[in-house]
Amino acid sequence: MTPLHDLSALDLLAAYRSRALSPVEVTKAVLAHVENWEPFLHATYALDPHEAMVQAKASEARWGRGEPLTMGGLTLDGVPSMLKENIATQGVPMPLGTAATELVPAAEDAPPAARMREVGAVFMGKTTMPDYGMLSSGLSSFHPLTRNPWDLSKNPGGSSAGAAAAAAAGYGPLHVGTDIGGSVRLPAAWCGIFTLKPSLGRIPIKPPYAGRVAGPMTRTVADSSLLMSVLSRPDWRDSMSLPWQDIAWSQLERDIKGLRIALMMDAGWGMAVEPETAAAVQQAARQLERAGAVVEPIKGFSSREMMDGLDKFWRMRSWLDISALPPARQNQVLPYIREWVSTGAYLTAAEVFKGYGQMAAMRDAAIAACQPFDFVLSPVSPVPAYAAELASPLNDPQRPFEHIAFTVPFNMSEQPAASINCGYTAKGLPIGLQIIGRRFDDLGVLQLARAFEQMRGAQHAWPKPPAE
Repeated sequence: MTPLHDLSALDLLAAYRSRALSPVEVTKAVLAHVENWEPFLHATYALDPHEAMVQAKASEARWGRGEPLTMGGLTLDGVPSMLKENIATQGVPMPLGTAATELVPAAEDAPPAARMREVGAVFMGKTTMPDYGMLSSGLSSFHPLTRNPWDLSKNPGGSSAGAAAAAAAGYGPLHVGTDIGGSVRLPAAWCGIFTLKPSLGRIPIKPPYAGRVAGPMTRTVADSSLLMSVLSRPDWRDSMSLPWQDIAWSQLERDIKGLRIALMMDAGWGMAVEPETAAAVQQAARQLERAGAVVEPIKGFSSREMMDGLDKFWRMRSWLDISALPPARQNQVLPYIREWVSTGAYLTAAEVFKGYGQMAAMRDAAIAACQPFDFVLSPVSPVPAYAAELASPLNDPQRPFEHIAFTVPFNMSEQPAASINCGYTAKGLPIGLQIIGRRFDDLGVLQLARAFEQMRGAQHAWPKPPAE
């Protein structure tokens, strides 16, 4: 019998409808599992078992009356869920991963939290992130070091570090992260789960920012599709959100014969793809080719100049934020981040303006390169999970983005991009395949991911707490 913490959201909802399970027994079981894992993983922030049980009991009563919370026929009523700590939930402070933040209770739910609460999701707490979300790491000056459940000596990635670790470890089926350069896809790849970085504006978020999105982080494509159906509902507070569309998120089956798919194994800059990762991604492409897709290699389209410009713009933005803090609070920011932003003090207006312009250059290059194809495949990361204590694979604040060359262009281009597990290293670490679609074709990316999910080889069993 499948443990309750390993059941998908769709399985749980079906069991609630049939009265085979109740939200109370499921939430209690998941919380017990979290308790077994947390001394090792440190993936949670503001974990609140009491409030989770209050919500679970209310959900159980609604299911007992045959009146689960729904919106447009959708429900998550009674499903244990967690949100990245930079997605506001009313009454819970948001440290943004850094000890430099003054802890003030959030005044209201951010749009993703509001949508999930409206359909009855049980919030167990929040998941961790690094300082200001500026690292692909579980390293934080506020949270204990978050580790990878597949190998506790390894990093889960970031900035949605806790969300990826929690999803892989079985902290309930539904998690939500955020992504501005790879922050849901990189940890998803390193933790062996599925995620979708949706088209910019598909999921309303607050505050909105160029390239910034929220995305589902789950073990299965179907659970992410279910979560997209809820998260994508409109919210006026996101001034950059797309007009709402009635997308058939549950229609995941698709014939891939004849699809024209590009394979990009060199991003044009950044770290070289290590052999085990390259082999797994190329094998995934061959599987899709055998299923009838037409796969063609393409060269990388982004450049060092583009990323250096973006780096300067991001440094200046972060330097302005951090330098405005009182000195005592500045000193609480992670040293790696302080060193990275310090050069912002010496950037000229012309350098920053030109750097900002490289965001558009990267967007245009991505759109042009992808336009002839239905989808593009690539590695998510050039390397597997690295040492837990490091801030990035190279751990060099002057070369902080060498590992995001495959992910960041699609934040700038606003295209949907998913990460799905496509294999393992010889040491058992997951390897992520990135699936990129044309702008606004979020459903298409989910459909191709589902097709690959069904044809990929047998997956390793999900990791268990060391105590088990």
